Amino acid sequence: MGVTTRFRSGVATDPGLLRRHNEDRYWVDDDRGIFLVVDGIGGRAAGEKAAEVAVETIRDYLNASAGAPEQRVRSAITAANNAIHAQAQECEEWRGMACVLTLALIEDDRITIGHVGDSRLYLFWNGTIRKLTSDHSPVGEQEDRAELSEQEAMIHPRRHEVYRDVGSEARTATDPDFIETRQCRFKSDAAILLCSDGLTDLLTSAEINEIVDRYDGDPDRVAGELVDAANDAGGKDNVTVLFVAGADFRGRVSEAMPAARERHSITRERVSTAGSPPAEPAGRFAWMILGMVIGLLLGAVVGRLLQW
Repeated sequence: MGVTTRFRSGVATDPGLLRRHNEDRYWVDDDRGIFLVVDGIGGRAAGEKAAEVAVETIRDYLNASAGAPEQRVRSAITAANNAIHAQAQECEEWRGMACVLTLALIEDDRITIGHVGDSRLYLFWNGTIRKLTSDHSPVGEQEDRAELSEQEAMIHPRRHEVYRDVGSEARTATDPDFIETRQCRFKSDAAILLCSDGLTDLLTSAEINEIVDRYDGDPDRVAGELVDAANDAGGKDNVTVLFVAGADFRGRVSEAMPAARERHSITRERVSTAGSPPAEPAGRFAWMILGMVIGLLLGAVVGRLLQW
């Protein structure tokens, strides 16, 4: 588990129940706020190699680069793409190797996402789950257009066909049909989840959210529970889960949530009290009311006397 003053991160990966080798790779740099999940394509040797090259290239590029976050993310993924493509030409065993990946860069309170393929990034905030990446596949497009339900997309026979990848051909950072990028705010009471499709082929977003809702400060436990749930549901593929929680994020049904709510309630009460005018003593109001009654009675008496 990685811990900083800004967030906590945890990761779990497993080959699944039907495959002997794990072609997924990941990279975590808590200090720099960099998180990456890679899913290899092209068979065991080629898929593993492509994923490893992607991790090494992106890590080295981001560690050595500076500048605008989106440009750094685009350039790092492009560098990985071209390194994979170049190495595939040198070895027959690696021909056709590629990968899909999702990269997140957190700086201050902003997250920059770079994405190619059908791995995913979800945002959790205020008890809700939101998918921030699009699956670059025919089935993914149909699901995003609501032509297929989530459950229908999960069992579709063309589910694993992707039309974007990292490594199958040489690319530039500005190619319009290559890297999907997105930027949004990352609040201290929010969390993100990066994962390979070994998770989302077997668990719905509601099932994922249910497990994240139990988060109580241990991100490794959340990642591990999600991997276990994918294996319990069939474990058809390699699965990798990388969970990053803001410093103030807690699951709605975690044991830590009641205490957090109580702290927030006390804080709101103190703020409300501090912002209110000083309370008037109760006795002062009583004397004011008595004075008003006496004044009215005297007025009535004087009025009757004047009539006489």
